[in-house]
Amino acid sequence: MAGALGATRILPMRTRISIALAAVGLSALMLTAGCSFEESICGSGEYPAIAVGAQGGSACFPDGQEPTPPYVRYPEGKVPQHVDDEWDVYWRTHGIDENNTIVER
Repeated sequence: MAGALGATRILPMRTRISIALAAVGLSALMLTAGCSFEESICGSGEYPAIAVGAQGGSACFPDGQEPTPPYVRYPEGKVPQHVDDEWDVYWRTHGIDENNTIVER
């Protein structure tokens, strides 16, 4: 009888250990996935455009639709894709003037 009673105490302990290990593993997986997460500038099916003028700013437009004033397309090869990527940071200190020339702010 004592053996059967001892087995019921061990099973819950094994279950608790398994749950704890699973939680630790899941936490590690979530932390690893969080490090590689990049927030897109625009949603799926959209592209970013920059506002002309000293104030700058950006907006997202549906693919296939031209941007409406005061927005223009970013120069080719200088389009930000993700928050804090090379071009997102660059455009924080640069803008586009009315002649489509890149200017420092």
